[in-house]
Amino acid sequence: MKWNLPNILTLLRLIAAPGVAVMFLYFTRPYADWFALLLFVSAAVTDWFDGYLARAWGQETKLGAMLDPIADKAMVVIALMVIIGFSSWSPWLVLPATVILFREVFVSGLREYLGDVAGTLQVTRLAKWKTTFQMTAIAVLFSQGVFEHYLGMSVFGMDEAMISAILSGQEEDLLGLRWKLAGMDWAGRAGLWLLWLAAALTAITGVDYLVKAMPHLKEER
Repeated sequence: MKWNLPNILTLLRLIAAPGVAVMFLYFTRPYADWFALLLFVSAAVTDWFDGYLARAWGQETKLGAMLDPIADKAMVVIALMVIIGFSSWSPWLVLPATVILFREVFVSGLREYLGDVAGTLQVTRLAKWKTTFQMTAIAVLFSQGVFEHYLGMSVFGMDEAMISAILSGQEEDLLGLRWKLAGMDWAGRAGLWLLWLAAALTAITGVDYLVKAMPHLKEER
């Protein structure tokens, strides 16, 4: 095994994946949301850097090729698990997450079955966009949690009449309730749209991978 900077970055991304969930075990919200968001974004950025550096420096290795997809899938799966676990279990969130999780598990199992043949199946540019949209959607959804809990902290102790008066402009918005509510709403909407788009790309690339694998799955007579 060759340990170079690209491989080390990939390994750090793999370690960061469970770290996103750990943030919610040791920190209260919204601090857990902040730490999870920063850790996830930092790890996602390394996904671009490790591949770029490996190609630019001629340091592409079997270890990196093996670790990179595992790190990507671990980040996405664990982050989605955390987001759904702390959400209201809305079907608009659960359905695209289910598509993504099913595809990742299915393709991983298919690659394991194909063995060395899996490396010969060409990865499309659409598959790379799929990962980009997945990570962007997750980062935006984490930011929704930040807005939501700062809003909750700001309205603590207020009755519904006071909150309504502030949001309608009848009372001065000293605590920024309006922009926090707007941030929560827009982050939630944008995150869901991005997640649905990511789910669509995920399904398409999954079918594409299955079609390419079919000739290798035929029984010998």
